[in-house]
Amino acid sequence: MPIYEFQCTECGEKKEILFKSSDEKVEMKCEKCGSENLQRVLNSTNFSVSGGGSGTSASGATASTHKCSGGSCTTYDIPGPTR
Repeated sequence: MPIYEFQCTECGEKKEILFKSSDEKVEMKCEKCGSENLQRVLNSTNFSVSGGGSGTSASGATASTHKCSGGSCTTYDIPGPTR
């Protein structure tokens, strides 16, 4: 039963949601402002990347590093529910 953390794109409030199964319907709504615009955020309690750079971890997550205006940027693709 994974717990995922989401952040409201309207007010910035964070909310943890427990998913009992992949078929479960869960209300994705900010408790502070009522917005349904939630974005999944990286949370150290349910995901970790080791070794840095590009690749796939045992959890199915992928990380890719590329050049950007600030030097280098890493993008993480995390499996699980999205909004």
